[in-house]
Amino acid sequence: MNTEKTVRELAIEIPQATRVFEKFGIDYCCGGSNSLSAACADKGLAIDEVLDAISTEATAEEDRQAGAHDWSSSELAKLVDHIKATHHLYVRQETVRIQQLLAKVAAKHGGNHPEVIRIQETFAGLSEELTSHLMKEENILFPYIVLLGRAVLAGSPKPRPMFGTVQNPVHMMELEHASAGEALRSLRENSNNYNPPADACATFQTCYLALRAFETDLHQHIHLENNILFPKAIELENSGPAV
Repeated sequence: MNTEKTVRELAIEIPQATRVFEKFGIDYCCGGSNSLSAACADKGLAIDEVLDAISTEATAEEDRQAGAHDWSSSELAKLVDHIKATHHLYVRQETVRIQQLLAKVAAKHGGNHPEVIRIQETFAGLSEELTSHLMKEENILFPYIVLLGRAVLAGSPKPRPMFGTVQNPVHMMELEHASAGEALRSLRENSNNYNPPADACATFQTCYLALRAFETDLHQHIHLENNILFPKAIELENSGPAV
């Protein structure tokens, strides 16, 4: 990586680098004309540490995007672990980051671009809904699905859920997924398909890139649950007698 490139150039070439710049307090917006080496020197940062962090972020993003695993043939426990470790973690990290980015963009550009205020409000509502949604999945639905899958694999009696049938919480989660989908459609519409305006600063551009990536991840997240995990759980629950 050319450390004499400006921070702004690197932020555009490697969008994942913006997470690293934010972590280390490197200004890629107003101060983005500084070279990476100069920005690190100004902050008293070891440039190798920053480069390693950028490489790690880029690799992690590539792995996340390229994960073409056939989850339809996996054990339910493994699929649940993947959803939690990959998508739930991503939601928790990115909702905080994107809300911070939106706050900066709204403060600077909200007057000339009122759509940013609408986007900020929509994303805040989506973040709140997802926080509750993930907790319900992790504390109620997922533990039962894992127990169910393990019981079937072991040939043991299936657990009796406190909620009558797994179809009840599954239906609720699917309704909440549909609500999240509506929020994503609103975000895309108000952001002109995540295309920033001509006067957008680097932070503005980064914000829209982050929103686009968030939408992609949430679509994959919902696909794994609605189309694979939930149907398999319902099928196993209905495959024989419970305790």
